[in-house]
Amino acid sequence: MLAVCATPIGNLEDVTLRVLRELAEADVVLCEDTRHTRGLLQRHGIDARLLSYHRHNEASRTAELLPRLAAGERMALVSDAGLPGVNDPGARLLAAALEAGVPVTVLPGPSAVETALVASGLVGERYTFLGYLPRAEAALAAVWAELARSAHPAVAFESPQRLPATLRSLAGVLPERPVAVCRELTKRFEEVVRGPAAEVAARFAEAPKGEVTVVFGGGGGTGGGGAGAAGEGEALAAVRELVGAGLPRKQAADVVARLTRVSRNTLYSKSLQSG
Repeated sequence: MLAVCATPIGNLEDVTLRVLRELAEADVVLCEDTRHTRGLLQRHGIDARLLSYHRHNEASRTAELLPRLAAGERMALVSDAGLPGVNDPGARLLAAALEAGVPVTVLPGPSAVETALVASGLVGERYTFLGYLPRAEAALAAVWAELARSAHPAVAFESPQRLPATLRSLAGVLPERPVAVCRELTKRFEEVVRGPAAEVAARFAEAPKGEVTVVFGGGGGTGGGGAGAAGEGEALAAVRELVGAGLPRKQAADVVARLTRVSRNTLYSKSLQSG
């Protein structure tokens, strides 16, 4: 049997009784970093056999472990934080186990995505999970275009080193979009900074320390319409920013038109005139 176990995203007390029992009873615990997981086990008085399972050995480990699972060995799969398989190693082994008919169970628990979403105050009936944000400016522009079309909040992971540039990029296109930067969730120095993108970008002009999760508020009727009153000049500037970042002009004009009272045709034609 394969048990996929959620582990704390920071505070070692944020672990369920079911997960602790499974970690204690498993024949082997598969983990990203054995040192990290050993700290969790020691905190709760558990002695378990650990085996590394991470991005760099996921393929070979899956081939090695599948016959053992099929033979009836009991394995617990954990990542360094949260639920394996969600932006963490584990999806390959999970899919292979299911395909082979191995019993699989999922033990839920802490989630940086949902914790940040609620802490942000931007929660809605639906949300989008973006995973780790792309590094390239053109790829980021495509994400901002997606956000501009969505009425629902979105959650993303970002490295603290890239956070300032990412926020500047967003503020250049959607300066009034509500954003929450959630840093070191559940830990001693937890911090949640909320506000319009331009203000939050100014707050994080320098890279912070610690793990970062970013929540973007929805557009349209959910509070992201501050750009809706923008004048034609500001709207044209936004189109130029998107085009300069690599977004096709028609798509850029469509995105900005959705956020403003300026027509798409006007934005497209005048942006051509201005280059």
